[in-house]
Amino acid sequence: MLRHLLIPLLLAFCPAGIAAEPGSLTFPEAQAFLKTYCEACHRGKTATGGFQLDKVESEKSFAMETHAWTRLKTRIEAGEMPPKGLPEPMLAARETFAKWVDSELKREACSSGTTVGPRPLRRLNRDEYTATVQDLLDIHLDIGGSLPADGAGGEGFDNAAETLFLSPLHSEKYLDTAKLAMDFAAKEFKSRARILVAKPGPGVTPEMAARKILAKFLPRAFRQPVGESDMGPYLELFRLARSKGEEFEPAVFFMLRAVLVSPKFLFRLEQGEYALASRLSYFLWGSLPDELIFDLAAAKKLNRPEVLRVLVDRMLRNDRSGNFAERFIEQWLHTRDLSRDKMPDAKLFPEYAADEDLRADIRLQPVYFFREMLNRKLSVLNLIDSEATIGTGKLEKHFGLKLPLDPGRKSQPQWVALPAGSKRGGVLGMPAVLAVSSYPYRTSPVLRGAFILDAILGTPPPPPPANVPPLGDEKPGAAPKTVRERLDLHRADASCAGCHSRIDPMGFPLENYDSIGRWRDEESGKPVDNSAELTDGRKVAGPDALKLVLLEKKDLFLRNLTNKLLGYALGRGLTLKDSCTVDAIVEEVKQNGYSSSRLIEAIVLSKPFRGEAEVSK
Repeated sequence: MLRHLLIPLLLAFCPAGIAAEPGSLTFPEAQAFLKTYCEACHRGKTATGGFQLDKVESEKSFAMETHAWTRLKTRIEAGEMPPKGLPEPMLAARETFAKWVDSELKREACSSGTTVGPRPLRRLNRDEYTATVQDLLDIHLDIGGSLPADGAGGEGFDNAAETLFLSPLHSEKYLDTAKLAMDFAAKEFKSRARILVAKPGPGVTPEMAARKILAKFLPRAFRQPVGESDMGPYLELFRLARSKGEEFEPAVFFMLRAVLVSPKFLFRLEQGEYALASRLSYFLWGSLPDELIFDLAAAKKLNRPEVLRVLVDRMLRNDRSGNFAERFIEQWLHTRDLSRDKMPDAKLFPEYAADEDLRADIRLQPVYFFREMLNRKLSVLNLIDSEATIGTGKLEKHFGLKLPLDPGRKSQPQWVALPAGSKRGGVLGMPAVLAVSSYPYRTSPVLRGAFILDAILGTPPPPPPANVPPLGDEKPGAAPKTVRERLDLHRADASCAGCHSRIDPMGFPLENYDSIGRWRDEESGKPVDNSAELTDGRKVAGPDALKLVLLEKKDLFLRNLTNKLLGYALGRGLTLKDSCTVDAIVEEVKQNGYSSSRLIEAIVLSKPFRGEAEVSK
């Protein structure tokens, strides 16, 4: 109790404790903040963790000690500093300080303009490897099921270089997968026709035919032209197989099997415009470039803005762009987790568990919506609220709405207008998002509020303290309590109230949706309370009011979406230098009506995406 009385008193004498607007601190005010809350542990030779405040005592330190400022900001923002038991700043003061540090670091990083940024070496992830082999061999076998799953890195995606190392397990699995793929291709007519472009005949030796096959196959597999030194090792394998008594075709497929485990196939090692060709195709298709993109790279025309603009439009309309939509959306919105630890409880929601088609429609609705939004060149703000959605017969029944579906195609996803007052516009009205931001057995305003702050606005709340008590269980014989009533008791703890006053108001307006996204007016026999008071004192009630609040923060949403898409496109985590590029892209998209297609185009035309740099070791 004494501690909570002292903190406001201390803050009153500390200019940095005032809840100022983001970025409004002066350098002396920031130093006063650090002196008040950090000096006791981080001054002198015995500084805790080896971190000394003198590293960040001059304005030049933003250029010289970038890592120190970043580390400091992260720990203060997350509530890890100062340690428990010592005077600590209120949440508003933490956020003000963290945003000031961000703005100062960005100012320093952008002082010399936009840069290409790092180009780390990385391998194809599981999905990319699978799609590349399928396109290369013209097969439709899902060969990637036995490969290890790739962890998320960078901006939260599994195509990030930070996590795409090559382990002994990967090496073993790639050998097995390459054999499986080639054995399958050897029996498929279309695959054989694509691969076996030559055969021994009058005047053509088996090795001459194998060389012609390899000369056609290898540039596509390596995604750039090849020379004699590239072909030599594989021709040696062909000769070895022939010396062991293999017939011509088995020897060819044995030779090509080795290509699928070559570093030049597994890793993105392309150079020059061929590197841009692969960057473009793996961004928008998740696979290797087609013949047109390859030819444009060969003609050194690919890096021209007018060419890239036409290609982006063409690629987004190609069916292969479905790979991009699915992989980006399911990882950004975490809906991929619905098939794992976020699966709704089968006993509580038997209709969901029993209907595989319904589950598929729910999971893919945001994916198809995103793709249609891009192809129709709609505003990205449709992701917050929209007058149309993706509908099927199963979703129509799940929503309890009458949708203008084509009667003959009700099993197929369709872009349909939403009836007035449907509450289903944007991703927050989609069952996949509502389910993944719930517990398997009940809704959670906390999870949904945190989801909005993190995935939608890019302003994640700090992690909860380690000793947070669980939401209390119902006592035997007691009247059932709604989730909100139980959460109100939980929030009575002053140590919880600070963060929850920011998180919960974003989740409460969605309480009319149950754990699988169905609309409800009652919970535990009581009317659903969908009202909330925001941190600025405004009162909102229901999803429509919440969406209006989010639309007021549309620039924050656009910046977060741009960060996510740029990180996905580059296949790495963004750096401070990349914030300059993000600023430029956001401004261009805003000037063009928040166009979704313009956002993709601006990313492709950005310097980090187009620029050439040496592969970092």
